[in-house]
Amino acid sequence: MSKVEELLDTSLIHPWKRAKIIRTDAIEQKINVYIWDMDETLILLKSLLNGTYAEAFNGSKDVQKGKEIGRMWEDHLLRVCDDYFFYEQIENCNKPSLDALSDYDDGRDLSDYDFGKDRFTSPYDDPSRRKLAYRYRVIAHKYVQGLRNVLDEERMKQWDDLYHLTDIYTDRWLSSARAFLEQSAERSKILNANLASSHELTHPLDSKSQNIHVLVTSGSLVPSLVKCLLFRLDDLMTHQNVYSSWDVGKLRCFSLIKERFSGSNAQFCVIGDGWEECEAAESMKWPFVKIDFRPGSSHKFPGLTLRTVDHYIGVIYENSDAAKDEL
Repeated sequence: MSKVEELLDTSLIHPWKRAKIIRTDAIEQKINVYIWDMDETLILLKSLLNGTYAEAFNGSKDVQKGKEIGRMWEDHLLRVCDDYFFYEQIENCNKPSLDALSDYDDGRDLSDYDFGKDRFTSPYDDPSRRKLAYRYRVIAHKYVQGLRNVLDEERMKQWDDLYHLTDIYTDRWLSSARAFLEQSAERSKILNANLASSHELTHPLDSKSQNIHVLVTSGSLVPSLVKCLLFRLDDLMTHQNVYSSWDVGKLRCFSLIKERFSGSNAQFCVIGDGWEECEAAESMKWPFVKIDFRPGSSHKFPGLTLRTVDHYIGVIYENSDAAKDEL
């Protein structure tokens, strides 16, 4: 099977349709749904580009170096979006998630489909929506495969070097944010293994909550997915769990997430740096953890811990054990 055939294998059609969405009323464990903002939360980019990150350190950070790092990320982002993710074609066709148009995808075999000659325009009618759905299907497959399957060796090295340079400049912000997600993912992995292997849960971590990470970004969808890939979050944040609030707003995205993870055992917590996610969290009556990259803040990376975030959840949901753990 060729690379193209592998990418567009019809056995992989609609991965989001076959993905098992956890029904929280089917298991006894609490499920913590952590809803993350992207920029200045899981990653730093805007604050590098405009210099606000470095300026917060009162001269101990080189402002121009930070801006240059930001510009290099911006260049990588635009090139990857345009070269591999149809961004020039679909820039004006933002949807809140890749599965938003899945009903328009008829499952056609795309192995010999010519995306450059299908006369795709903005999705105002059903044929155009179907063509956009085809592109979203390919984007989903590429996301699962990762950038190491599309970038050449030279660009891979540039990407690796830039990641490490940024991590050093930001005092390990990127690697610490990733470690946070890894820690909670490991807890969930253990729980899922026990759920799959036995009807009786016996592992000592079974009393803990399972954690699910969802991204709701104010940026448009495709660049946000590419940011996940570039900043090495794709293996911890599935494409099904990436939402764009660009057109619909964060409150609408939060409502979609609540519907998706419905059930009495679901607990939600929003983590971000902006007013929009704060107001949306308040409207949903969910806890909100405000990220602050300034020196001395404990709500940054490194610094923020799973225990701290669980404490916020415990206070709002009146989970006495979680609240006491922080005291």
